[in-house]
Order: sequence, then structure tokens, then C-alpha cells
Amino acid sequence: MSDLSNKKYTMKFQLDQLFHVYNQGNNREQIFLERADYILFLTTFRKLVMPYCDILAYCLMPNHFHFLLYISEKSLKKIMLGNIEIDSLSNGFRKLLSEYAFIFNKKNGRTGSLFRQKTQKKCLSDGKQNYVFTCFHYIHQNPLKAGLINKMEDWEFSSFRDYTKLRNGTLCNQNLTNLFVEIDESFYDTSYQIINEELSEKLYLKTNKIV
Repeated sequence: MSDLSNKKYTMKFQLDQLFHVYNQGNNREQIFLERADYILFLTTFRKLVMPYCDILAYCLMPNHFHFLLYISEKSLKKIMLGNIEIDSLSNGFRKLLSEYAFIFNKKNGRTGSLFRQKTQKKCLSDGKQNYVFTCFHYIHQNPLKAGLINKMEDWEFSSFRDYTKLRNGTLCNQNLTNLFVEIDESFYDTSYQIINEELSEKLYLKTNKIV
């Protein structure tokens, strides 16, 4: 995990804003090899990250992950790690990746970094391009665009099944989501609309990082 003395991580989460948070395997390696790995990651996420934010959408892919998160006061509560101050949400992600990587490496007889050094985040506060709507559907479309499935509802490890009522998942705050993305009878068809590639690229910001 990254050196906390590196001040680059201090690009901060902002209260009452939505963020796209993502990371991938080091050198694009797979971070999930079997179903049990996905389940372990989500279980660990629920324990270490979920207490500090509200989740609107997520998708785990074989070599990366995406989360759309709402930042509240609980996200920004400060803690000290040695002589370094860090917010609770960033620390939650730090602990998540560290704990998951330890178990994954031990199980698979590997050593070294599993994830890229920095988990990235992009604030979606600029409403001109409706980034929240785009990010929400972009996250769910990931496995479809990658050719892993024929229908989004066939991918177990995203929140799409929850929003289409195929599963009673509890990770996402669907009531909060409805304030930003309309979940109605047209939701399914809307989810399959093509996302503008140029716009989707703006969901990423390589210089905006958390621990």
C-alpha cells in the first residue's frame, strides 16, 4: 500500500458531492479469479468502506472496480495514522485493498502489489454534462462492453440487478440514488443506451487520488 507520507493523496473528498472511485490490478493483472474473490471483496467493502459513505452504484470486473459514492460527514471524519491525518473514507479504501490483497496473495501463492499504487477518484459535481447519469449507467455497462455477458442483468457483481429488482441487494442506497438518477419504468431501456465515449472519458481524472 502507498506511503502515507506522500502528500499527493491529499486531494480531498468534498461534502455532499458524488465521486467515481476506481482502481485496477497492478499491470492490469486480474484481481478476481473466481466467484469467491468477488464475494470476499464485497464483504470486506461492506465492513471497511460502507460505514463511511453511501453507495449509488458499483461494478467489479476481473481486473478493476468502480464505485459511485455520495460523500457525507461520516466520510470526512479525520483520523490519525502516525503523524498523518486522513479522512475515514480514504482510510477505509486503504484498509480494504490491503486486507483483500493479503488474503488473495496468500491464497494464490503470489507476492507484491495486487492493485495500482493509488486508488483514483473523480468528483462529478459539474452538472453541465450530467456526469452522474453518465457515470451511473457507464458503471453498469462495463461487463457488457467488455463482452463478458450478453445482458447487463447476467453480471452478478454489479448493482444493476438490484435496480432492476432481480435481487434484493443492500449495498446501494436506492432512495438516495433516486434523487440523482430517475429509476422508473423506463430505467431498463435507458440503461442500454449508448454512452458517449468522449463524455465517459471525463469520468476519470488520473491526478485525483486517494490512498
